[in-house]
Amino acid sequence: MGQRPVAVRPVAERPAPRPAVSFLTVAEVAGIMRVSKMTVYRLVHGGELSAVRVGRSFRVPEPAVREYLSEARTDVA
Repeated sequence: MGQRPVAVRPVAERPAPRPAVSFLTVAEVAGIMRVSKMTVYRLVHGGELSAVRVGRSFRVPEPAVREYLSEARTDVA
């Protein structure tokens, strides 16, 4: 008996791997920035610091904290 031809399936392209982003709690961000949790909440609600809502709490991407701090720097004469 002859062999049946094997159907070649197209290879599904995988999306490019995204870099892992670590998320911080509001308390962790407050500790890093040395401010109160309320200050972090104000920054998040005011749109100055990006965050993701998880249930009833917020998680702040670590790069967002670094970006905020780098933009908040001022040179003192």
